Amino acid sequence: MTVQRTARLAALVALPAVLTFAVATPSLADGHGKAHQIDLEQLNNSGASGTVMLSTEGNQLTVKVESEGLTPGQPHAQHLHGSTDGHDFHCPDASDDTDGDGILNNTEATVDYGDINISLTTEGDTSPDSGLAVERMPTADAQGKLSYERTITVSQDVVEKIQDLHVVQHGIDPNNNKKYDFEGAGKSELDPKLPQEATAPTNCGVVKGAAVGSIPVGGVETGHGTTDGIEAPGLLAAGGVALVAAAGALTMARKRARQSAQNG
Repeated sequence: MTVQRTARLAALVALPAVLTFAVATPSLADGHGKAHQIDLEQLNNSGASGTVMLSTEGNQLTVKVESEGLTPGQPHAQHLHGSTDGHDFHCPDASDDTDGDGILNNTEATVDYGDINISLTTEGDTSPDSGLAVERMPTADAQGKLSYERTITVSQDVVEKIQDLHVVQHGIDPNNNKKYDFEGAGKSELDPKLPQEATAPTNCGVVKGAAVGSIPVGGVETGHGTTDGIEAPGLLAAGGVALVAAAGALTMARKRARQSAQNG
């Protein structure tokens, strides 16, 4: 009986330690500074790929993009597509080329990746109205690489549902002449003044996972591990340390109680 009472007492003493660890990390517990990584994968056999990092701080969204394999020297429209109202959108594939012309155009792809939520322009307006503002979209360098970073004020819905959105970059070069023209795929179905090459999607990527803190573009993928959906892995780790400490205290109390009983 003495052993059991002592063990229970040790457990009660150790429990506040667990709570202390949880309370001591409020910035982790409230999801402050969330970051999401996206890997861009090619569409339309473009060979274009990249990595995107979305990080939120209050209602500020910072978007960092590093991509390659794009049409050199050409602007590439890019957007956050999808919905913040619970609809399940995803990246398309070649089977979505419903007219069978060999080009997955934006209208065909939108069925899968949804409408524009945010236009990732270099300056000015970022609403869907700027979706075709090619003159304010980032341009790939001579090697077909593109670097982009911008912080945008967004709605609370975007902050809370950022994991439901995804990034699409546009601009392809099927005739490999390193420019957008009407010869490769004709006119865009979105704007006949633009070539189809300028508006067709070149890559797409969905959120891979979430982590607390700032992660550089191309950093460790947060993936689909057993902590998916946990916005505060530091809190989880701290709780684990506290539980280990509590278990150790409980073991020591039991050992001392047994020794006391034997000596008595």
